[in-house]
Amino acid sequence: MTIYLANVGKKFGREWIFREVNHVFEEGSATVLLGSNGSGKSTLLQVLSGYVIPTEGSATLVKNGESVPQDDVHRNFAFASPYLELMEDFTFRECVAFQGKFRGWKSDLDEKKVIELSGLSHAADKQIRHFSSGMKQRAKLTLAILCDSPILLLDEPCSNLDKQAQSWYATLINDFRDGQTVIVCSNQIREEYFFCTSELDIESMKPAASR
Repeated sequence: MTIYLANVGKKFGREWIFREVNHVFEEGSATVLLGSNGSGKSTLLQVLSGYVIPTEGSATLVKNGESVPQDDVHRNFAFASPYLELMEDFTFRECVAFQGKFRGWKSDLDEKKVIELSGLSHAADKQIRHFSSGMKQRAKLTLAILCDSPILLLDEPCSNLDKQAQSWYATLINDFRDGQTVIVCSNQIREEYFFCTSELDIESMKPAASR
């Protein structure tokens, strides 16, 4: 599964967030998108996932030499971000069961093992609305990283995580990344992208007048 960006640009109103972005995310690669707050990292990540349509250019997902239809693009991504909303009325156990029905888990994992790996076993039957911000972030990362998906997108994955939880995140990534294509957005927080082997600076993608 490979992602091709060809002359991609996105603007809101009259302001271009980035332009002329050309890049290939090779299958199995691990890349970090670096930039300050408001630089456009999250927007580019959403363009990659098909959630946001670029103003110009194209983002194409290619599988076995053929382009994936736009309506099927989302099926190939697992995604976690601080702004992603979980179903607040569900317990964590219900969230895991719900996702398991239509996406499946890596390495023959089952619901019980996913909950165990999350470190949230003690709160599995608590509604998400009663989780702390750190617990919610653990839940989001668990659902994304353990999802059986060829592409993993992580937007500032260490947000709201203390040192112990950051160590948990590192272990989960190391143990279950397999051959996935992974793209991480980060504000230069090395703990978020320690495993990445290539970098893209979002600041360099901005039109010259806006730098």
